[in-house]
Amino acid sequence: MEQRRLGPVVGLGTWNTFGGDVETAREVVGAALDAGCRVFDSSPMYGGAERSLGAVLELRRAELEVATKIWARSVEEGREQYARQLEWFGRVEIEQIHNLQSWEAHLPWLERERDEGRIDRLGVTHYAASMFGELARALRTGRFDVVQLPLNPQERESERELLPLAAELGVAVIVMRPLGEGSLLRRPPPAEVLEELGVETWPQALLKWALSDQRVDAAIPATTSPEHARANAAAGESPWFDAEQRRLVERFAA
Repeated sequence: MEQRRLGPVVGLGTWNTFGGDVETAREVVGAALDAGCRVFDSSPMYGGAERSLGAVLELRRAELEVATKIWARSVEEGREQYARQLEWFGRVEIEQIHNLQSWEAHLPWLERERDEGRIDRLGVTHYAASMFGELARALRTGRFDVVQLPLNPQERESERELLPLAAELGVAVIVMRPLGEGSLLRRPPPAEVLEELGVETWPQALLKWALSDQRVDAAIPATTSPEHARANAAAGESPWFDAEQRRLVERFAA
């Protein structure tokens, strides 16, 4: 799998997937790791997903990077979330402020944790285009290493300002919702279109569409299926789509 600034370009998201189901987490995480995925994204917002992820990492912790989040109105609540994360993961490679929640209040103590070596990179996220102006303001502080944002053929608002800004500032980009939370999978194109694109599945085409933008460092499709985790990982290899192939994907995703 191709590697960019955060490692292999296809990771694994955990939103609406295994929650507190440790057995499903073990199967899916194991399949993703075996297929070459290294960035595993979670959040306190995702039910029991963090705890489940931590429970299955003991034997393979050195193989992956945990990208989780602080989702808290107060610093006290954020510190409590972080303390649990350290118990589950030992350390956090990418700690993100989820949906810009109290980001200015959380930054100082998170920067101290990074400076003391318990966090590698700090990130910030938001899913809504209406908040992209505030997300850009956060990035312009120069205090974030990573931004997580939605990008797929039906959600391209980040191309206007955020992707150019991230490139200008040297901020790594994680793409959430590369499959449109499943909405883009309902009407896959004919097999001959997939063959023309050089992929085996429609999710692979959608992932390659996002990853063909070299400003993107990783995409984190979520799944409850080990088979889908393995198939998604296969999208992380070149050749990448050219402009014509991207337009073809966009046409069938419309």
